Amino acid sequence: MHIPDGYLSPATCAVLYAGAAPFWYVALRRVKKALHTRLVPLISLFAAFSFVIMMFNLPLPGGTTGHAVGTGLAAVVLGPWAGMLAVSIAIMIQALFFGDGGITAIGANCLNMAVAGSLTAYAVYRVAAGRAAISSARRVAAAGLAGYAAINVSALLAAIEFGVQPLLYRDAAGAPLYCPYPLRVAIPAMMLGHLTIAGFAELTVSAGVVAFLQRSDPSLLLGTAGRGVALTQPKAGRTLRPLWAGLGVLLVLTPLGILATGSAWGEWAARDFANAAARQEIAASSLRQAAPLTAPQGLARLSQVWTAPFARYAPPFVQSAAFGYVLSAMFGAGLVLLACLMVSRVLVRKEPAT
Repeated sequence: MHIPDGYLSPATCAVLYAGAAPFWYVALRRVKKALHTRLVPLISLFAAFSFVIMMFNLPLPGGTTGHAVGTGLAAVVLGPWAGMLAVSIAIMIQALFFGDGGITAIGANCLNMAVAGSLTAYAVYRVAAGRAAISSARRVAAAGLAGYAAINVSALLAAIEFGVQPLLYRDAAGAPLYCPYPLRVAIPAMMLGHLTIAGFAELTVSAGVVAFLQRSDPSLLLGTAGRGVALTQPKAGRTLRPLWAGLGVLLVLTPLGILATGSAWGEWAARDFANAAARQEIAASSLRQAAPLTAPQGLARLSQVWTAPFARYAPPFVQSAAFGYVLSAMFGAGLVLLACLMVSRVLVRKEPAT
């Protein structure tokens, strides 16, 4: 679901950056008003969680891979605005340092996953949870539905963005300049895996963590519960240590994320189009529609815009793929936490002396 450089035209990328910008602005304004709460540590935690959970690749139908995003969970705990900020930070770090998504497509990826995903998750959660008690099983189910809806809306938007490219941008000979597959291929190819495996992975993560929070720190669920919903048994001595510990466990387990082989749909490297075996895999995951013999011209050109220093989460100085993946996870999570700290520092302004 991370759109790489080259699959969207520069004009499309610019429009989607412009579409994401107002939401980033509002999100920063909302977070700034809440800096006196423990929202900033929570944003850091859930941004790092989103970064790490996206490293756990799952095999999907058609030979592709996918992953949970954590958008639904972030929106349920943090609210839509802080949630979209947390996921946006994770997506930006992935693109800049690990080549997971393109830098020209940061606006698209953030609009799809962070913005649309957060707003969808929050709306579904509020409707499905209603005025149920914080400890209610209904809220667990609502969180699961929120995560499932969020990831599928994000996948559908990405599929549409992929699929309109051949309609809008072709060379003089009529060949697509960017993504080579139209809507009739992009939508079913993308949605098949997300409506099934990836969607249910997101559902499980969202529901599972909310069920854990109901027992460990239900106060974290109050912010999005709605008016009139209160804790029946207020919890004293609240701490985020269990959540940080859980993040640490995920970091150690990240090598499990490379057990699933294959690329996510629409994330093929430009060189893959010139490889016969890779073209067969692309066609197999694209409703048996043949892949072009070479990468589309625009795709090949834009794919060289940025070379990530740790592309594909594989540091060039590490021989072991599993160890390199763990190092990338730890380094990336650290960068996410640092980025969150920098954002909070920029937003903080000293009150004028009275």
